[in-house]
Amino acid sequence: MSRFKLLFILLVTVPVFLISAEKDSLISKKWSIKNCVNQFDKSKAVSTKAGYQYWFADKDFLNGRTLKMSVVKPHDATHPPHKHSEDEFFFVLEGKARFFFDGDSVICEPYSSFYCPSMVLHGISNAGDTELKYLVIKDYQNNNNHNK
Repeated sequence: MSRFKLLFILLVTVPVFLISAEKDSLISKKWSIKNCVNQFDKSKAVSTKAGYQYWFADKDFLNGRTLKMSVVKPHDATHPPHKHSEDEFFFVLEGKARFFFDGDSVICEPYSSFYCPSMVLHGISNAGDTELKYLVIKDYQNNNNHNK
């Protein structure tokens, strides 16, 4: 067998194997009403300098896919604009959010969403006089740091 044919077979089968292994681990996990429902419990929230975060699904729940609620005090931000390898999706529940995207910004009200692709400078801050509450959906499979 030629080296190119072997390389081709490896390039095709290894990703399929890895995807299959991930699905198998999710299928083999014992799912129940206890681990599929997460009711907000402020005593389990993680404090930040600007408020707190609550992980409805942390990086260990579904192989890196997460769902987090962030709460930010008025006129503050959890962290400055930044970029990372994962894409990210934000959804405003309460308050007034300033979305920053690659040099531009816009202020949005509740029920607004903000998508940020990989490696684009972005941020979210509280532009109002009340708490800002928003959801963050992110996949940490490429990054072990889940503090942002």
